[in-house]
Amino acid sequence: MTDGLLTRSATVLRPDPTRTLLHLFIAGQEDFGSPSGRAGSVMDRALRLTEAEVRAELDAVTAVFGPRHRDLDYWLEVHAERMAGRMPRRVALSRDRLMLIGALFTNEVTVEGAALTNPSIVPFGGVVDGSASFMMSVRGISEGHRSSIGFRTGRVDADGDVHVDPPGRTLNPGLQAEGHLHKRTFAGLLSRLGDLDDDARSVLDGLTDQFSSADLDRQIARLVKDRETYRNADGTAHRFRMIAERSYSLAFPSETDPSVRILWPHSAAEWRGMEDLRLVEFRSSARDFGYFGTYTAFDGRQVSQQMLHTRDFVSFDVFPVTGAAARGKGLALFPRLVGGKYVALSRHDGESNYVAFSDHPESWDAPVRLQSPEHPWEALQVGNCGSPLETDAGWLVLTHSVGPMRCYTISAILLDLDDPTRMIGHLDDPLIAPVDGDRDGYVPNVVYSCGATIHNGNLVVPFGINDESIGFASGSVRDVIDAMKYGR
Repeated sequence: MTDGLLTRSATVLRPDPTRTLLHLFIAGQEDFGSPSGRAGSVMDRALRLTEAEVRAELDAVTAVFGPRHRDLDYWLEVHAERMAGRMPRRVALSRDRLMLIGALFTNEVTVEGAALTNPSIVPFGGVVDGSASFMMSVRGISEGHRSSIGFRTGRVDADGDVHVDPPGRTLNPGLQAEGHLHKRTFAGLLSRLGDLDDDARSVLDGLTDQFSSADLDRQIARLVKDRETYRNADGTAHRFRMIAERSYSLAFPSETDPSVRILWPHSAAEWRGMEDLRLVEFRSSARDFGYFGTYTAFDGRQVSQQMLHTRDFVSFDVFPVTGAAARGKGLALFPRLVGGKYVALSRHDGESNYVAFSDHPESWDAPVRLQSPEHPWEALQVGNCGSPLETDAGWLVLTHSVGPMRCYTISAILLDLDDPTRMIGHLDDPLIAPVDGDRDGYVPNVVYSCGATIHNGNLVVPFGINDESIGFASGSVRDVIDAMKYGR
């Protein structure tokens, strides 16, 4: 290991099983073991209860869960509304019964019950008295290894030491709404699936470059109505709907603390998890900036890549990413345009680092190979540890590597500022490697980061340990760059 360049902090964030989220629960639609949903029979039993039984059971629910969730009534109402289609239309239900129905279709989820790991950190909130405020994304892993995205706030002081604010308790999954739909996204994903055929083109031809879900519904209805004239109208309609649901917006109450905002899986593509968000503060000008993040969506069988955009971490736009460079995992956006293009790191082949360019942040083709495994400690694969950091010497890219015994390490390379396909410097050894305390845990022998930051000349690296907890390391950026070997 490259000795002395980074110093580990004593601060370690561990999963807190008391932080729970109220989530819609449908009996029989658990992940495993049930052949069909039981929502209808549950609703029938709820409707047969007397008002006295309803009141008694609702009082019991409130007594136990009210102190745990200040917004209990709100979410019971939301979940009852979600089940409105199962309720009798001509029967007036009491508010108590509606609330109990909401409780029957609600469960608590411990979002970080199994692990809290793989962080990414960006500046957020300015500098006060030499300390820079930050926003840090975290990956929470819950029951059944389902991953979600959470946040922590804090400060990095002038010496590079990290101070994390205590997280809030009342978790909020936000409210989902329709997202922006783009023709090029549908064309890209359908082409990747080998489904950009005459049926699909007939739908796309009837749409503008950006369209609404209502516009799409009209084109799908036309396709299905004339199914006899198409090869596979129903299959095409299904694929369009599956792609459409991957684009959505999410909003949280502005008064909530960022640490209670949870990005929970919404679409089928991400239903088994939203993994390893790579955040970046993206500046298109000195005054115009926002935050992009790419993450791995997992449906239980396949992975795909999604991107989110936000300006305030209160409202988010979420959409799929397409193109050859977006295959697999680990797309990471550069923090600004280079040569008038968006630029991203990619590992589309599963083992090497690539660079790709695009006119649009959601479409990535023609990746250029940047780095392949060379050293014994990276013999299995290399990848990025988040978005590049701009320095006077070049783009500093933290990398992860996998070697013997599936040990993960973190190292660094340097790219040319004007031509990021040129690797101009690299470390011959890891910056961060597992130590004795990192060898026992959920996934042994792993250190992994999804994004670092620089403040006052200090490189600050939050990193996951054993896919279970989060540690921090920091040191001089100049020392890291000076330790590099230059040239290929």
